[in-house]
Amino acid sequence: MNKNRIYFLKGIKNGMPIALGYLAVSFTLGITARNAGMTAWQAMLTSLACNASAGQYAGFTVIAAGGTYMEMAVMELVANLRYLLMSCSLSQKFSPDTKLFHRLLVGYDVTDEIFGVAISEPGLLNPFYNYGMMTLAIPGWALGTFLGVIMGNILPAAVVSALSVGLYGMFLAIIIPPARKSRILAVLIVISMAASYIFSKLALTSAISPGIRTIILTVIIAGIAAVLFPVKEEESSHAA
Repeated sequence: MNKNRIYFLKGIKNGMPIALGYLAVSFTLGITARNAGMTAWQAMLTSLACNASAGQYAGFTVIAAGGTYMEMAVMELVANLRYLLMSCSLSQKFSPDTKLFHRLLVGYDVTDEIFGVAISEPGLLNPFYNYGMMTLAIPGWALGTFLGVIMGNILPAAVVSALSVGLYGMFLAIIIPPARKSRILAVLIVISMAASYIFSKLALTSAISPGIRTIILTVIIAGIAAVLFPVKEEESSHAA
């Protein structure tokens, strides 16, 4: 079987729980879009163009408030800044021979969940692995938004809230296996969670947007970890 096909099918397999989580969570996003006066098709197209929950929530809020294009641009920049760090980190997982158009296509859908699954893959990444995850994740997110506009206000609030729990379970499924293999990583995860909570409560940092706080904590904690616990470059045949 072709190597790219193997990675693509593996990506589809690992992307299935991501798609299911997106389908559930984006219901609430659809409700926000409907409250902003958007149709189901408009909300779905937005999800296809911008597969980012925080960014879309911010955008729908600006639309509902009748904000300007400049306000929208600034809001989206702040809400999505963390993806710059994720993209830079993920780019190091690809072989230097990976072509630019593959990198651009992968960069189109660097979400928290896809990044977490991809970055934990041992060795170098094949872009078709990401394509496999994206093939399910993107339609799952868009369809959930579409259905949220149509059905979100019909379902009881308790049901919508319960559906949102699925995404948190997926996050745990991403971080627990590698944490069990590495005590250092487990400690860093706990420190990151504690620091994130503290930053959200401190007077000096609570006013900062969640996206900016994530970037600050990522740079500080990852930088310290890289100095104290450097990881040797992995040698693998998983090159693209």
